[in-house]
This record gives sequence, C-alpha cells and structure tokens, in this order.
Amino acid sequence: MDCFRIEGGRRLSGRMTVEGSKNAALPLMAASLLTDGPMELHDVPDLSDTRNMMRLLEDLGIEIESCGTDRYRFRTVDPSAIHARYQVVRTMRASICVLGPLLARRRQAIVSMPGGCAFGARPVDLHLRGLEALGAKVTLKSGDIHCTADRLKGTTIFLGGPFGSTVLGTANIMSAATVASGTTVIESAACEPEVADLADLLNSMGARIEGAGTPRITIRGVDELGSAVHRVMPDRIVAGTYAAAAAVTNGDVEIASFPHDSLLSAIDRFREIGVNVERMDPAEDPRRCSVRVTSERQLRPTIITTQPHPGFPTDLQAQFMTLLCLANGNSIVTEKIYPERFMHVAELSRMGANLIRQGPTVMVVGGPRLIGAPVMASDLRASASLVMAGLAAEGETIVNRVYHLDRGYVRMEETLNALGAMIERIDEREVDPAEATALER
Repeated sequence: MDCFRIEGGRRLSGRMTVEGSKNAALPLMAASLLTDGPMELHDVPDLSDTRNMMRLLEDLGIEIESCGTDRYRFRTVDPSAIHARYQVVRTMRASICVLGPLLARRRQAIVSMPGGCAFGARPVDLHLRGLEALGAKVTLKSGDIHCTADRLKGTTIFLGGPFGSTVLGTANIMSAATVASGTTVIESAACEPEVADLADLLNSMGARIEGAGTPRITIRGVDELGSAVHRVMPDRIVAGTYAAAAAVTNGDVEIASFPHDSLLSAIDRFREIGVNVERMDPAEDPRRCSVRVTSERQLRPTIITTQPHPGFPTDLQAQFMTLLCLANGNSIVTEKIYPERFMHVAELSRMGANLIRQGPTVMVVGGPRLIGAPVMASDLRASASLVMAGLAAEGETIVNRVYHLDRGYVRMEETLNALGAMIERIDEREVDPAEATALER
C-alpha cells in the first residue's frame, strides 16, 4: 500500500481548480441505467470510486466511451443484466445508487449490500422502504438485495431517518420515480446540491422533477427518458478541504470552480475562525466561481455541529478539527450525522493535538503547533485531515493507507505540491522500520 511522506512547515500559495464532485458523479453515472442513451457526462473526476462505478455499470450492460479528458459517453447495450456483484459493490457504499434506476428500467434488480468507509452503521433501510412504497417487492438473500416490480407507481414517501434525510436514498427514489406511473412526492428529501445536480440531469433527459434541493420533491412520471449532456458540479468537499489546507499553513491560495453557494455554512465557520474566503469576482456564477483563501495569524476557536445540508457538512468535520488544533482557545465539535466518525481523533493526538472526546462531541484544546509523526488513515475524510496536519506540523509525517484519499481526491499530492507542499508518495515498504513499527501499533 502507498503512504505519503510529508515535510511540514511549508506555506501553500498559488492557484488550483476544483475537480468534479465524486458524490454527484456516482448517482449521475447510475442514471445511465434509466435510458438507452447515449448520456454524456463532463468533468467526471478520475478517482478509484468513479472507476469502480464504471466497472459496475459495464457489468450491468452499459457501454462507456471516453470522449476526452474527464468526459464519458454512456449507452445501454445489454438491458438484460440485473446483478450488481459483491466484488465491485463492496468497494464503495455509493454502489447502492444503481438499485433504483436498475429496478425502474429493467423491472428487477439484484444488488449486493454495499461497502465503503468504516465509521459506523449506514443502513439502506430507507432506500428499501421507499422502493416498497413505489410498489417493489424486496427480499434479502445471501447478502444480496432482490427487488422486482412491474411498473412502479407514484405515491407519497417519507424519507426522514434518525440522523436526518438520506442523500443516496433520495437519489435512488427520485431516479426510480421518474419513469413510475403517476406522481411521487418525497417528503423529508435530502437538500444536498448533489441531489439537485442529479435532478438537473434527469430533467434534461425528459423527467419532470420539481423541488430538488428542498425537503419536498415532486416527480411526475414519464414513459421513458432520452439522451442528455451534463457537466458534473464542482466538488464542495474537495473545495472545502483545500481551503482548510491553505488556512492551516497560513497560505494564500486562489481556488477556481469553487461552489460558493454550496459551502455557505463552512464559509461562515471559516470567517469565525479567522479564515478569509473572498470572491474574486462577485459577478461570477456562485455555483462555480473563483475565491482567494487567506488566514489571520491568530486563529480563533469556534463551535461546529454537523447537520444535513444546508448545515455544516459531516464530510468537512475532520478537516476543520485539524484547523482548530491550531486555534487560540477551546473549540467544540459535535457530530450529528455519523456519531462514530472520530477515527482521526487518536491519530491527531499522536501529532500533539489535545482532543477530549465525550460521545458525539470532541473538545479541541487549541495549541501553537503540531508535531510530525507516523499516523494511520482510516477513512476518506480522516485521511485528508491527517494530510493537513502533516502540512502544518513541525518535522516529517508519514500518512499510511492513502488509498482512501484516492477514492475522493484526484492525485492530492500533485495538487498540494503545485501549491508549495513537499509530499512524496511512497510504498509502505520504503518506510523506516522504526516508523513502520509505530504505524503497526
């Protein structure tokens, strides 16, 4: 497995561009199952997750043609394929988003229970309840979800769960309902911009969807969907991560294709902490503009509580915790989406962070510095937070298991090195034996 060797203490500066959103691209790609095509997507990020989704779609009878850098054309060539196999599905939880389109178009679907990051239970019961409400028969056999239906029938569906609405569940039900008979209303729908981006694609294919991006989505079913060309929205979590990386190094970075309107809660916390996110041209489209990120030398503490959109995103919790480790005072971080999403806490503590966890809340006792150390990445966003800590730390940091990063950031080390970082991707066998022993502990 690969590691990052990071030389800390280098200030980031320069210009970068945010890639297309992983969390938007995966359901968009799955939407190709709803039409005979062709469907063309632009700005698809080159990530292990998107490559795995392409493998899965090819297994499901979709022909995928590269049309240039980050551009792909999807077309159905075998509508009889209905089984999303465990070998691919286990690599990413977002594989579940093929379930709704597959069932709606092909009348049956077999999808293995999904995998993904290991930071607590993320059940798919809301997906299945929603499909059953549309008229599907759902059974579980040997780790596979089996769904059958003639034509799905529109109805009113409540998708709220114990930790808020479900993003992939909303995407699944919304996609399936586009070709159901009658009208479907999704109450307590996820409001995330990735859901609205999917609705934009589906509408351009001929769907009739209103209210995407709000808690109530109305879908009037149509007989079939056609072709479309769509540009994937910029990745708001990638944008927030690199903004936080600029801040943690007291840097000065211009970020292009920055989804400003999708990050208002994070920008509010940046401002509270002492990080400036300045629109370069207020006349630009706030969904895809350029910003300049700078920070004050004395960072301030704050209170962060993760919430469904438009609240503070859980996918930026770990990165902001790293930033708050350098603030002058005590901060409180509460995780209300995934209460066990704190696997980075122990690793940041190895680097000198003073973190006190009590259930879903962590008190961050800010200090003047972090110290480089060997650390273990546990999931995608925790990995990003440890890389940020390595950038800010004194000395050398080894971040092990960076394959997590490759699921959500396109060649992160190259992006950061272009801004002045010193990161080397190495094989774990090149790590000093003493460091390797520390990592195993």
